[in-house]
Amino acid sequence: MLGTHSNVAPTSNVNASTKLSAMATVDMDPEVARGLFEEGATVVLLGVPEGTELGIDYKSWQVGPRFRGVKMIPPGLHFLHYCSSNAPDRGGETGPRTGLFLTLKPREILLAHWDPTGEDLDFSATQNEDEVGRIREGLRDLDPFLGPYPYEVMRKWVSLTDRVNQELATRLQPLSGRVCAFSDVIPELQLTHTKDRDEQNLPRNDTECQSMREGLDRLPRMKPREGTELRFSPIPRHTYPPGATPAQITQCSLDLSYALDSLLEKHHQQQPLNVLGELQFAFVCFLIGNVYEGFEHWKRLLALLCRSEEAMRQRRDLYLGLIAVLYHQLGEIPPDFFVDIVSQDNFLTSTLQDFFQFASGPGVDGTLRKRAEKFKAHLTKKFRWDFEVDPDDCDPVVVELPDGVTLD
Repeated sequence: MLGTHSNVAPTSNVNASTKLSAMATVDMDPEVARGLFEEGATVVLLGVPEGTELGIDYKSWQVGPRFRGVKMIPPGLHFLHYCSSNAPDRGGETGPRTGLFLTLKPREILLAHWDPTGEDLDFSATQNEDEVGRIREGLRDLDPFLGPYPYEVMRKWVSLTDRVNQELATRLQPLSGRVCAFSDVIPELQLTHTKDRDEQNLPRNDTECQSMREGLDRLPRMKPREGTELRFSPIPRHTYPPGATPAQITQCSLDLSYALDSLLEKHHQQQPLNVLGELQFAFVCFLIGNVYEGFEHWKRLLALLCRSEEAMRQRRDLYLGLIAVLYHQLGEIPPDFFVDIVSQDNFLTSTLQDFFQFASGPGVDGTLRKRAEKFKAHLTKKFRWDFEVDPDDCDPVVVELPDGVTLD
Protein backbone atom coordinates (compact mmCIF):
# COMPACT_ATOMS: atom_id res chain seq x y z
CA MET A 1 0.00 0.00 0.00
CA LEU A 2 2.87 2.38 0.74
CA GLY A 3 3.87 2.35 -2.90
CA THR A 4 0.51 3.77 -3.95
CA HIS A 5 0.96 7.13 -2.21
CA SER A 6 0.91 10.09 -4.55
CA ASN A 7 4.40 11.05 -3.47
CA VAL A 8 5.87 7.76 -4.64
CA ALA A 9 4.15 7.29 -7.97
CA PRO A 10 7.05 7.08 -10.42
CA THR A 11 6.67 7.78 -14.09
CA SER A 12 7.07 5.02 -16.60
CA ASN A 13 10.56 4.22 -17.88
CA VAL A 14 11.38 7.68 -19.19
CA ASN A 15 14.30 10.07 -19.07
CA ALA A 16 13.81 11.85 -15.76
CA SER A 17 15.71 15.01 -16.65
CA THR A 18 13.83 15.44 -19.94
CA LYS A 19 10.53 15.00 -18.15
CA LEU A 20 11.44 17.57 -15.52
CA SER A 21 12.73 20.10 -18.03
CA ALA A 22 9.42 19.99 -19.87
CA MET A 23 7.57 20.63 -16.61
CA ALA A 24 9.75 23.66 -15.88
CA THR A 25 9.11 25.15 -19.31
CA VAL A 26 5.35 24.85 -18.95
CA ASP A 27 4.86 25.81 -15.32
CA MET A 28 7.59 28.35 -14.55
CA ASP A 29 8.20 31.93 -15.68
CA PRO A 30 11.54 32.13 -17.54
CA GLU A 31 12.85 34.90 -15.28
CA VAL A 32 11.94 32.89 -12.20
CA ALA A 33 13.60 29.81 -13.69
CA ARG A 34 16.77 31.79 -14.47
CA GLY A 35 16.91 33.14 -10.93
CA LEU A 36 16.43 29.69 -9.47
CA PHE A 37 19.15 28.29 -11.67
CA GLU A 38 21.55 30.95 -10.41
CA GLU A 39 20.57 30.87 -6.72
CA GLY A 40 19.25 27.34 -6.22
CA ALA A 41 21.33 24.42 -5.00
CA THR A 42 22.34 21.52 -7.22
CA VAL A 43 22.67 17.84 -6.29
CA VAL A 44 24.80 16.03 -8.89
CA LEU A 45 24.26 12.26 -8.81
CA LEU A 46 26.59 10.31 -11.07
CA GLY A 47 26.25 6.68 -12.06
CA VAL A 48 22.70 6.13 -10.80
CA PRO A 49 21.45 3.08 -12.73
CA GLU A 50 18.66 3.55 -15.24
CA GLY A 51 15.31 2.51 -13.78
CA THR A 52 16.21 3.48 -10.20
CA GLU A 53 13.33 5.19 -8.42
CA LEU A 54 14.68 8.50 -7.16
CA GLY A 55 12.94 11.49 -5.69
CA ILE A 56 13.29 14.61 -3.63
CA ASP A 57 10.78 15.73 -1.02
CA TYR A 58 7.26 14.88 -2.16
CA LYS A 59 7.89 13.56 -5.67
CA SER A 60 9.82 10.74 -7.31
CA TRP A 61 10.64 9.47 -10.78
CA GLN A 62 12.36 6.63 -12.55
CA VAL A 63 15.89 7.52 -13.63
CA GLY A 64 16.52 7.64 -17.36
CA PRO A 65 19.80 7.17 -19.27
CA ARG A 66 20.64 10.91 -19.31
CA PHE A 67 19.92 11.70 -15.66
CA ARG A 68 22.77 13.33 -13.71
CA GLY A 69 20.99 15.03 -10.81
CA VAL A 70 18.58 17.74 -9.71
CA LYS A 71 19.01 21.52 -10.10
CA MET A 72 17.25 24.69 -8.93
CA ILE A 73 16.64 23.30 -5.45
CA PRO A 74 15.45 26.02 -3.05
CA PRO A 75 17.68 26.49 0.03
CA GLY A 76 16.54 24.68 3.16
CA LEU A 77 15.66 21.20 4.34
CA HIS A 78 15.01 18.46 1.79
CA PHE A 79 14.58 14.69 1.76
CA LEU A 80 16.38 12.82 -1.02
CA HIS A 81 15.16 9.24 -1.44
CA TYR A 82 15.83 6.35 -3.78
CA CYS A 83 15.15 2.65 -4.41
CA SER A 84 17.32 0.33 -6.45
CA SER A 85 15.51 -1.65 -9.13
CA ASN A 86 16.16 -4.80 -11.12
CA ALA A 87 16.22 -4.59 -14.90
CA PRO A 88 12.90 -5.43 -16.61
CA ASP A 89 14.35 -8.70 -17.92
CA ARG A 90 15.14 -9.67 -14.31
CA GLY A 91 11.67 -8.98 -12.97
CA GLY A 92 11.87 -5.21 -12.47
CA GLU A 93 11.35 -5.46 -8.70
CA THR A 94 12.02 -2.32 -6.66
CA GLY A 95 13.99 -2.57 -3.43
CA PRO A 96 13.25 -0.89 -0.08
CA ARG A 97 13.49 2.88 0.06
CA THR A 98 16.50 4.72 1.48
CA GLY A 99 16.52 8.44 2.18
CA LEU A 100 18.56 11.19 3.75
CA PHE A 101 17.78 14.69 4.95
CA LEU A 102 19.83 17.46 3.35
CA THR A 103 20.03 21.10 4.38
CA LEU A 104 21.12 23.04 1.30
CA LYS A 105 22.52 26.55 0.98
CA PRO A 106 22.08 28.95 -1.96
CA ARG A 107 24.20 27.90 -4.97
CA GLU A 108 25.55 24.91 -3.05
CA ILE A 109 26.65 21.87 -5.03
CA LEU A 110 26.54 18.37 -3.56
CA LEU A 111 28.22 15.58 -5.48
CA ALA A 112 27.56 11.88 -5.06
CA HIS A 113 28.55 8.72 -6.92
CA TRP A 114 26.42 5.58 -7.00
CA ASP A 115 27.95 2.68 -5.08
CA PRO A 116 26.80 -0.47 -6.92
CA THR A 117 27.98 -2.76 -4.13
CA GLY A 118 25.94 -1.13 -1.38
CA GLU A 119 23.29 0.19 -3.81
CA ASP A 120 23.63 3.57 -2.13
CA LEU A 121 24.79 7.10 -2.88
CA ASP A 122 28.29 8.01 -1.71
CA PHE A 123 28.60 11.75 -0.97
CA SER A 124 32.28 11.66 0.00
CA ALA A 125 33.16 13.40 -3.30
CA THR A 126 31.48 16.54 -1.93
CA GLN A 127 34.52 16.96 0.32
CA ASN A 128 36.81 17.04 -2.75
CA GLU A 129 37.02 20.77 -3.52
CA ASP A 130 38.78 20.22 -6.84
CA GLU A 131 36.14 17.82 -8.11
CA VAL A 132 33.28 20.03 -6.96
CA GLY A 133 35.04 23.00 -8.55
CA ARG A 134 35.16 21.22 -11.92
CA ILE A 135 31.45 20.45 -11.62
CA ARG A 136 30.71 24.11 -10.87
CA GLU A 137 32.73 25.32 -13.84
CA GLY A 138 30.94 22.92 -16.16
CA LEU A 139 27.48 23.37 -14.68
CA ARG A 140 26.00 24.91 -17.84
CA ASP A 141 27.23 21.99 -19.92
CA LEU A 142 25.73 19.63 -17.37
CA ASP A 143 22.42 21.52 -17.30
CA PRO A 144 20.62 19.42 -19.99
CA PHE A 145 21.16 16.33 -17.83
CA LEU A 146 19.76 17.88 -14.63
CA GLY A 147 16.10 17.75 -13.75
CA PRO A 148 14.63 20.88 -12.12
CA TYR A 149 13.25 20.71 -8.61
CA PRO A 150 9.49 19.95 -8.76
CA TYR A 151 8.14 23.32 -7.63
CA GLU A 152 4.55 22.19 -8.00
CA VAL A 153 4.97 20.26 -4.71
CA MET A 154 7.08 22.86 -2.91
CA ARG A 155 4.18 24.36 -0.95
CA LYS A 156 3.08 20.90 0.13
CA TRP A 157 6.59 19.97 1.28
CA VAL A 158 7.00 23.18 3.30
CA SER A 159 3.62 22.66 4.97
CA LEU A 160 4.78 19.21 6.14
CA THR A 161 8.21 20.28 7.42
CA ASP A 162 8.05 23.95 8.44
CA ARG A 163 8.81 23.01 12.07
CA VAL A 164 11.84 20.82 11.24
CA ASN A 165 15.19 22.60 11.30
CA GLN A 166 18.64 21.25 10.48
CA GLU A 167 19.62 20.75 14.11
CA LEU A 168 16.47 18.77 14.89
CA ALA A 169 16.73 16.61 11.75
CA THR A 170 20.37 15.81 12.56
CA ARG A 171 19.46 14.82 16.11
CA LEU A 172 16.56 12.57 15.11
CA GLN A 173 17.96 10.81 12.05
CA PRO A 174 20.16 7.69 12.41
CA LEU A 175 23.85 8.20 13.05
CA SER A 176 24.44 6.54 9.68
CA GLY A 177 22.63 9.47 8.05
CA ARG A 178 20.32 7.09 6.20
CA VAL A 179 16.60 6.61 6.83
CA CYS A 180 15.80 3.08 5.68
CA ALA A 181 12.37 1.57 5.09
CA PHE A 182 13.59 -1.82 6.33
CA SER A 183 15.68 -1.85 9.48
CA ASP A 184 19.17 -3.29 9.30
CA VAL A 185 19.04 -5.81 12.14
CA ILE A 186 21.48 -8.25 13.68
CA PRO A 187 21.01 -11.01 16.31
CA GLU A 188 21.20 -9.87 19.91
CA LEU A 189 23.29 -12.95 20.65
CA GLN A 190 25.77 -14.47 18.23
CA LEU A 191 24.98 -18.16 18.53
CA THR A 192 26.90 -19.66 15.64
CA HIS A 193 27.21 -23.21 16.96
CA THR A 194 24.97 -25.62 18.87
CA LYS A 195 27.29 -25.43 21.88
CA ASP A 196 26.61 -21.68 22.00
CA ARG A 197 22.90 -22.38 22.44
CA ASP A 198 23.69 -25.00 25.09
CA GLU A 199 25.68 -22.44 27.06
CA GLN A 200 22.69 -20.08 27.00
CA ASN A 201 20.29 -22.90 28.03
CA LEU A 202 18.40 -22.49 24.75
CA PRO A 203 16.73 -25.31 22.79
CA ARG A 204 18.98 -26.98 20.23
CA ASN A 205 18.30 -26.34 16.56
CA ASP A 206 18.98 -29.94 15.60
CA THR A 207 15.89 -31.22 17.44
CA GLU A 208 12.34 -31.18 16.13
CA CYS A 209 9.98 -28.45 17.30
CA GLN A 210 6.88 -29.68 19.10
CA SER A 211 4.79 -26.54 18.48
CA MET A 212 4.67 -23.28 16.57
CA ARG A 213 5.43 -21.42 19.78
CA GLU A 214 8.59 -23.45 20.32
CA GLY A 215 9.66 -22.75 16.74
CA LEU A 216 9.15 -19.02 17.22
CA ASP A 217 11.08 -19.08 20.49
CA ARG A 218 14.04 -20.60 18.69
CA LEU A 219 14.28 -17.73 16.24
CA PRO A 220 17.07 -15.32 17.16
CA ARG A 221 16.12 -12.10 18.89
CA MET A 222 17.06 -9.23 16.61
CA LYS A 223 18.12 -5.65 17.27
CA PRO A 224 18.87 -2.72 14.94
CA ARG A 225 22.45 -2.47 13.80
CA GLU A 226 24.15 0.28 15.77
CA GLY A 227 23.85 3.64 14.07
CA THR A 228 20.88 2.71 11.86
CA GLU A 229 17.98 3.35 14.22
CA LEU A 230 15.93 6.56 14.25
CA ARG A 231 16.61 8.53 17.42
CA PHE A 232 13.13 9.66 18.45
CA SER A 233 12.52 11.09 21.91
CA PRO A 234 11.37 8.16 24.09
CA ILE A 235 7.80 8.52 25.30
CA PRO A 236 7.88 8.35 29.14
CA ARG A 237 6.88 4.90 30.37
CA HIS A 238 5.56 6.26 33.65
CA THR A 239 2.94 8.99 33.37
CA TYR A 240 3.14 9.99 37.04
CA PRO A 241 5.85 11.49 39.30
CA PRO A 242 7.93 9.41 41.73
CA GLY A 243 6.17 8.77 45.01
CA ALA A 244 2.73 9.47 43.53
CA THR A 245 -0.32 8.43 45.50
CA PRO A 246 -2.93 6.17 43.89
CA ALA A 247 -5.14 9.22 43.36
CA GLN A 248 -2.31 11.06 41.62
CA ILE A 249 -1.58 8.02 39.46
CA THR A 250 -5.19 7.90 38.35
CA GLN A 251 -5.20 11.62 37.57
CA CYS A 252 -1.93 11.39 35.61
CA SER A 253 -3.34 8.47 33.62
CA LEU A 254 -6.34 10.56 32.58
CA ASP A 255 -4.34 13.74 31.96
CA LEU A 256 -0.90 13.04 30.46
CA SER A 257 0.47 16.54 31.08
CA TYR A 258 3.11 15.30 33.52
CA ALA A 259 4.47 12.85 30.95
CA LEU A 260 4.43 15.54 28.25
CA ASP A 261 6.23 18.03 30.48
CA SER A 262 8.82 15.36 31.28
CA LEU A 263 9.46 14.71 27.58
CA LEU A 264 9.72 18.42 26.78
CA GLU A 265 12.07 19.11 29.69
CA LYS A 266 14.38 16.23 28.78
CA HIS A 267 14.43 16.49 24.98
CA HIS A 268 13.12 19.93 23.98
CA GLN A 269 13.90 22.11 26.97
CA GLN A 270 15.28 25.07 25.00
CA GLN A 271 12.63 24.95 22.26
CA PRO A 272 9.44 23.16 23.44
CA LEU A 273 7.77 23.77 20.07
CA ASN A 274 10.40 21.51 18.51
CA VAL A 275 8.18 18.64 19.59
CA LEU A 276 5.97 19.65 16.65
CA GLY A 277 9.02 19.34 14.42
CA GLU A 278 9.57 15.83 15.78
CA LEU A 279 5.94 15.02 14.99
CA GLN A 280 6.51 16.24 11.41
CA PHE A 281 9.81 14.38 11.11
CA ALA A 282 8.17 11.10 12.15
CA PHE A 283 5.31 11.67 9.73
CA VAL A 284 7.63 12.36 6.78
CA CYS A 285 9.74 9.29 7.59
CA PHE A 286 6.57 7.23 7.35
CA LEU A 287 4.69 8.87 4.50
CA ILE A 288 7.66 9.45 2.19
CA GLY A 289 10.39 7.23 3.66
CA ASN A 290 8.04 4.25 4.11
CA VAL A 291 9.35 3.69 7.65
CA TYR A 292 6.60 2.13 9.76
CA GLU A 293 8.47 3.05 12.95
CA GLY A 294 7.79 6.67 11.98
CA PHE A 295 4.06 6.04 12.06
CA GLU A 296 4.27 4.32 15.44
CA HIS A 297 6.15 7.22 16.98
CA TRP A 298 3.82 9.76 15.34
CA LYS A 299 0.88 7.90 16.86
CA ARG A 300 2.36 7.74 20.36
CA LEU A 301 3.51 11.36 20.34
CA LEU A 302 0.16 12.55 19.03
CA ALA A 303 -1.69 10.65 21.77
CA LEU A 304 0.58 12.24 24.38
CA LEU A 305 -0.12 15.74 23.07
CA CYS A 306 -3.85 15.30 22.63
CA ARG A 307 -4.45 13.78 26.06
CA SER A 308 -2.63 16.43 28.12
CA GLU A 309 -5.44 18.59 29.48
CA GLU A 310 -3.46 20.84 31.83
CA ALA A 311 -0.77 21.40 29.20
CA MET A 312 -3.47 22.60 26.83
CA ARG A 313 -4.31 25.37 29.28
CA GLN A 314 -0.66 26.28 29.88
CA ARG A 315 0.86 25.91 26.38
CA ARG A 316 -1.38 27.87 24.02
CA ASP A 317 1.19 28.29 21.24
CA LEU A 318 2.09 24.61 21.25
CA TYR A 319 -1.51 23.56 20.65
CA LEU A 320 -2.24 26.24 18.07
CA GLY A 321 0.80 24.88 16.25
CA LEU A 322 -0.41 21.30 16.68
CA ILE A 323 -3.69 22.10 14.92
CA ALA A 324 -1.81 23.60 11.98
CA VAL A 325 0.53 20.60 11.76
CA LEU A 326 -2.34 18.10 11.87
CA TYR A 327 -4.36 20.06 9.32
CA HIS A 328 -1.62 19.61 6.71
CA GLN A 329 -0.71 16.07 7.69
CA LEU A 330 -4.24 14.70 7.56
CA GLY A 331 -4.77 16.50 4.27
CA GLU A 332 -1.97 14.45 2.67
CA ILE A 333 -2.97 10.96 3.77
CA PRO A 334 -5.02 9.15 1.08
CA PRO A 335 -8.61 8.62 2.29
CA ASP A 336 -8.42 4.84 1.89
CA PHE A 337 -5.38 4.80 4.17
CA PHE A 338 -7.61 5.28 7.20
CA VAL A 339 -9.39 2.04 6.44
CA ASP A 340 -6.16 0.07 6.78
CA ILE A 341 -3.96 1.60 9.46
CA VAL A 342 -5.02 4.82 11.15
CA SER A 343 -8.52 3.58 11.88
CA GLN A 344 -7.29 0.46 13.67
CA ASP A 345 -8.92 0.47 17.10
CA ASN A 346 -10.41 3.83 16.12
CA PHE A 347 -7.10 5.39 17.21
CA LEU A 348 -7.23 8.73 15.46
CA THR A 349 -10.87 9.58 16.08
CA SER A 350 -10.70 8.61 19.74
CA THR A 351 -7.46 10.56 20.23
CA LEU A 352 -8.83 13.67 18.56
CA GLN A 353 -12.09 13.32 20.45
CA ASP A 354 -10.12 13.68 23.69
CA PHE A 355 -8.30 16.66 22.21
CA PHE A 356 -11.51 18.46 21.23
CA GLN A 357 -13.09 17.69 24.59
CA PHE A 358 -10.14 19.19 26.48
CA ALA A 359 -9.94 22.16 24.08
CA SER A 360 -13.51 23.12 24.96
CA GLY A 361 -12.87 22.90 28.71
CA PRO A 362 -12.49 25.72 31.24
CA GLY A 363 -9.30 27.74 31.25
CA VAL A 364 -8.45 27.13 27.60
CA ASP A 365 -7.44 30.19 25.59
CA GLY A 366 -10.33 31.54 23.51
CA THR A 367 -8.38 31.60 20.26
CA LEU A 368 -7.32 27.99 20.76
CA ARG A 369 -10.89 26.96 21.54
CA LYS A 370 -12.23 28.59 18.36
CA ARG A 371 -9.41 27.15 16.22
CA ALA A 372 -10.13 23.68 17.61
CA GLU A 373 -13.84 24.04 16.84
CA LYS A 374 -13.08 24.98 13.22
CA PHE A 375 -10.64 22.08 12.88
CA LYS A 376 -13.22 19.69 14.29
CA ALA A 377 -15.81 20.92 11.78
CA HIS A 378 -13.29 20.54 8.95
CA LEU A 379 -12.49 16.93 9.85
CA THR A 380 -16.14 16.06 10.31
CA LYS A 381 -16.93 17.38 6.84
CA LYS A 382 -13.92 15.92 5.07
CA PHE A 383 -13.73 12.46 6.64
CA ARG A 384 -17.24 12.17 8.12
CA TRP A 385 -15.78 11.36 11.50
CA ASP A 386 -18.20 11.57 14.42
CA PHE A 387 -16.65 13.33 17.41
CA GLU A 388 -19.95 13.70 19.22
CA VAL A 389 -20.22 10.09 20.40
CA ASP A 390 -20.39 10.05 24.19
CA PRO A 391 -17.09 8.84 25.67
CA ASP A 392 -17.23 5.66 27.70
CA ASP A 393 -17.03 7.45 31.02
CA CYS A 394 -18.13 4.35 32.87
CA ASP A 395 -15.38 2.15 31.48
CA PRO A 396 -12.74 1.28 34.09
CA VAL A 397 -9.37 3.00 33.76
CA VAL A 398 -6.40 0.68 34.23
CA VAL A 399 -3.48 2.41 35.91
CA GLU A 400 -0.06 1.17 36.93
CA LEU A 401 0.82 1.38 40.60
CA PRO A 402 4.38 1.99 41.81
CA ASP A 403 6.27 -0.93 43.30
CA GLY A 404 5.17 -1.64 46.84
CA VAL A 405 1.87 0.28 46.60
CA THR A 406 -1.28 -1.77 47.08
CA LEU A 407 -4.97 -0.94 47.32
CA ASP A 408 -6.98 -2.61 50.06
